[in-house]
Amino acid sequence: MAHMYILECCDGTYYTGSTINLERRLWEHQNGLGANHTRKRLPVTLVYCEFFDRVSDAFYREKQVQGWTRKKKEALIASDISELHKLAICQNESHYKQCNQAQLTRQLIEDRCSTNLSD
Repeated sequence: MAHMYILECCDGTYYTGSTINLERRLWEHQNGLGANHTRKRLPVTLVYCEFFDRVSDAFYREKQVQGWTRKKKEALIASDISELHKLAICQNESHYKQCNQAQLTRQLIEDRCSTNLSD
């Protein structure tokens, strides 16, 4: 069985990894034989883990979660699904422009509909 896991390091940072032997990998991290990031930030604590039938799925999930913000990882760790959904919304400028444009278009349509109904 494969695992995707998140460790919290002693400095509060998170490390996301994947493995086929979670117990061995945690031992490696705790004994300074893991990733360079954790080696410098011992001790580490396992704060989250997911199980997968295929190694490729665990590795894909690791890469996905590595790209997330700290807040999104914390929502995952806390199993806060509603917060995860909020944080999943793209936060870049082009997204806001599209959202604002869609809101303006909706408002325009609603205004026209209400004007036509009152005539």
